[in-house]
Amino acid sequence: MQGGGKGFACRGGTRPASQRYPVDEGRTVTTKSVVLLDYGSGNLHSAERALVRAGAQVEVTADATAALAADGLVVPGVGAYAACMAGLRKVRGERIIGQRLAGGRPVLGICVGMQILFERGVEFGVETEGCAEWPGVVERLSAPVLPHMGWNTVSAPSDSVLFAGLPADTRFYFVHSYAAQTWDLPPSEHFANPKLTWTEHGVPFLAAVENGALSATQFHPEKSGNAGAQLLRNWIESI
Repeated sequence: MQGGGKGFACRGGTRPASQRYPVDEGRTVTTKSVVLLDYGSGNLHSAERALVRAGAQVEVTADATAALAADGLVVPGVGAYAACMAGLRKVRGERIIGQRLAGGRPVLGICVGMQILFERGVEFGVETEGCAEWPGVVERLSAPVLPHMGWNTVSAPSDSVLFAGLPADTRFYFVHSYAAQTWDLPPSEHFANPKLTWTEHGVPFLAAVENGALSATQFHPEKSGNAGAQLLRNWIESI
């Protein structure tokens, strides 16, 4: 599923010289602009540092104009699904996400920022409506130890953009008790098949999704050291 609404083009004009840097052969490459959506949830400081380290020019804001104009939008998230959705709706974040995707503009969700992209979440018997960019439900993992906290490997498809250049045994940092455990979006003859990355803690669950302009990770790349930095760099270079 994709959000409705009109897409917004990137603002025109020449960026300041401080936003450009020279590379080989006399070419000039423009630093990608990324908005880290500030809606009251997420590790904003560590995420901002990680994105800057990966080569982006980062603005932390809830301003819709900035979020729609940036080359990329990152939606962080920690804590409860319902609380994250409440915070997101206060800044009309679900509309920002939908409008960007309607125009093919890249969005990256992290941790609960991935979970809220699904149709709904269920915590302690309470069901909360999500952004519904993807069908399916986020539910509690059936595992002997929760939260799932620490390092884990993932199984990424060979043509993944996010995991390009990373060895198969690379570990990423997780901290969560809930996840999407199935992929319910039916195949389409009009769109490329999503790239699904899986891992396991008690049961299999989605560790990452790459679906056109919309990508997400259940783990925290900003807490995953050099591997997370490479993943963020891959995403930034793709936007």
